[in-house]
Amino acid sequence: MGRNYYVFSSGRIRRRENSILIEYQDRDGKQQKRFIPVENVDQIFFLGEVDLNSKFLDFAAKNNIVLHFFNYYGYYTGSFYPREKFLSGELLVRQVEHYLDNEKRLSLARKFVEGAIHNFKRNIEKRGFDIVSKISEYQERIKHVATIPELMSCEAHARKLYYSTWEDITDWPFEERSMQPPLNELNALISFGNSLTYSVVLKELYHTHLNPTVSYLHEPGTKRFSLALDISEIFKPIFVDRIIFKLINLGKIKRENHFLQESNGVFLNDEGRRIFVEEFENMLQQTVLHRKLKRKVKYQSFIRLEAYKIIKHLLGEDEYKPFKVWW
Repeated sequence: MGRNYYVFSSGRIRRRENSILIEYQDRDGKQQKRFIPVENVDQIFFLGEVDLNSKFLDFAAKNNIVLHFFNYYGYYTGSFYPREKFLSGELLVRQVEHYLDNEKRLSLARKFVEGAIHNFKRNIEKRGFDIVSKISEYQERIKHVATIPELMSCEAHARKLYYSTWEDITDWPFEERSMQPPLNELNALISFGNSLTYSVVLKELYHTHLNPTVSYLHEPGTKRFSLALDISEIFKPIFVDRIIFKLINLGKIKRENHFLQESNGVFLNDEGRRIFVEEFENMLQQTVLHRKLKRKVKYQSFIRLEAYKIIKHLLGEDEYKPFKVWW
C-alpha cells in the first residue's frame, strides 16, 4: 500500500518521467517543485486549485492512483477514479440482488446503522452521559424496523442525541447539524472530516471487487458512489469525531484562528485544514491489535477488511457483522 499525499497549495501537477511533479508557490511566494515517485503514491487529495492535463490523468490511471478534489472552502467536489481493475460479474449480480430484495437490503442497511450507533455511543459512554441509555433504545429499535426510511429515522434520532453531548465535550456552541453550508465551527469540522472519510472509503472500495454505486442504506443515484456513503457511516465516529474532540480539547484548533466566517457559512481556513489533515493522516496510520487476525492493523486497513466482509456476505459465505470499535 502506497502513501496518501495532500496538496494544499495551488499550482500545477504533471508527469515527469516516472514521477509526479508538483509546481507551486510557498507561503513566501517563492516557486517550488516537489517530485513524488509514482510507486509511492496510493491517493492524492487536492485541497488547493491545481492545473493538470489528460496526460497526467492517464499516468495516474495506469498506476491505479485515485485523485480527490476539494474546493476553496474545503468542500469535496469529486474524485478521479481510474478504470476498475477488479471486476466480478458474479459479485455485481449478487450486489444488485441484495438491493432488489427488500429483506436482504434492509438486513445490510441495518448492519451499517448498528455499527454507526455502536461507534458513536462508544465515543461518549465513558464520559458518563445519561443520554447513552436513550441512544441504546434507538439501537434496539433498529432490530424491528420494516423499511429503510424507518431505519434512517432511528439513526437520525440517535445521532441527534449523540450530537446533543458535543457542547459539553468541546465547550463550543453546536445547536444542530447543518451541512450546506455549515453554520458554525463544529459543523465545519464535521463536514470537512466526513468528506475526507468518504474519499478514503471510496479509494479502499476501488481495490476490491465491489461496485461502489450499488448501496443499501443510502439510495443509489447518479453522480455519487453511494456504497462509500454506507460504509462511511461506520467509520465517521472514529476517523472524524474523535479527531474533533482531540483537536479542540488540546487547543490545536481554535475558533478565533482557524475558520473563515463567510456570508454563505463557516469553513476551516487553510491552516485549520492542515492541522485537521495532519491528525487525520496520523490516525489512519495508527495500528491496533486485531482481535480476530491476532496482528496489528492500521486504522485505514479496517475499511478494506470491512469491504471484504461485505463481499463474503453477498456471496453467502459468512454473515456480515459491522465493525464495532472496542477501544
